[in-house]
Amino acid sequence: MTSDELELGPVDIAVIGYPADAPRSGEALPLLLDLVERGVIRILDVLAVAKAEDGSFVGVNIGDIDGDGIPDLIAFEGSSTGLIGDEDLEIAAEAIEPGGAAVMIVFENAWAAPFVTAVHRNGGHFVAFERVAAEDLIEAAAALDDADANA
Repeated sequence: MTSDELELGPVDIAVIGYPADAPRSGEALPLLLDLVERGVIRILDVLAVAKAEDGSFVGVNIGDIDGDGIPDLIAFEGSSTGLIGDEDLEIAAEAIEPGGAAVMIVFENAWAAPFVTAVHRNGGHFVAFERVAAEDLIEAAAALDDADANA
């Protein structure tokens, strides 16, 4: 398969930080697995980092992210394309507090792959792709509610 034939959607990275006292219940994992099973996203890389109280950090076995003996992320063990490097690990470690941990997930928006491929096939290309922060959406919705209330 050539790069022209490769059907690939936009790729994002999510870094999810957990303070030392976070419950880490695993509630979000079935939701992530559901997105994968339905073909909405495709996991490319998963890497975890734990930050010690002295500020040092290490990579963590993603099979058991919270150390409780339950294989939390076992479905993604071995997911590694090399897109996450040592520099990314260091940046994630800087963003979390001592005693905390972070999970870095690189995923393809698989739902968009056929659309992106069709755009390219027809001579188009994406000029920009930007994510709107959830906080910005909430603020915009609140502003609309305020405007409706004052109308």
